[in-house]
Amino acid sequence: MIAPNELRRLVLWDIDHTLLQSRGMGREMYERAVPVAIGRPFQQLADVSGRTELDIIAETLKLHGVEPTDEAIGKLVNALIDSYEAGRDEFASRARALPGAREALAALEAEPTVHQGVLTGNLRAVARIKLVALGLEQFLDLETSSYGDDHADRAELVAIARERAAQQLDRQFASDDTVLIGDTPRDVAAALTAGVKVIAVASGRSDVEELKAAGAVNVLNNLSDTARLQRLIES
Repeated sequence: MIAPNELRRLVLWDIDHTLLQSRGMGREMYERAVPVAIGRPFQQLADVSGRTELDIIAETLKLHGVEPTDEAIGKLVNALIDSYEAGRDEFASRARALPGAREALAALEAEPTVHQGVLTGNLRAVARIKLVALGLEQFLDLETSSYGDDHADRAELVAIARERAAQQLDRQFASDDTVLIGDTPRDVAAALTAGVKVIAVASGRSDVEELKAAGAVNVLNNLSDTARLQRLIES
């Protein structure tokens, strides 16, 4: 057990396209959940890249002509979670951890000064299903984390994760001691807005130049170079 006074860094990982690929299952889950939630066929999914699930759900409902009231959002949230629950085995067989992800998580987990959580647009229940399916949850503290059903604004999730870490670990993490790792310009923007460090990974739709243009100073092509990632986290 790590003593709180040993900890120096809080590392918050994005999930989709940073740690893993769902290989199309994210959209398919909406295709299954929308008819259950609104009683009409699935038509269109909102842009999902780097957005929180509450944000995606609200726009997706609008695209189906449904006012995103708390009730309507709640129905789609529940239907989406049910779809993932029913599709656990399918997700485990189709999804994959991205190159270097497992090794990076394991290396940081062995580092006594680093505490790892997630900062994801996924719903809390869905995030857990995805990570457990690929055996990645063992490296992460899912309590000192923040999720897409905590707030619609991704930048707000940074403060939520830091507050949860402070409560759980009895240790305050300053802005310079908090590192967000993600693959989209929205991840970069969230970190910059919150005033924390960011390491961008060009393992999703955005390439290195796009991530740099968004304001990321440190950009990796992927997570394969574990030593470099550790150096960036400690710098």
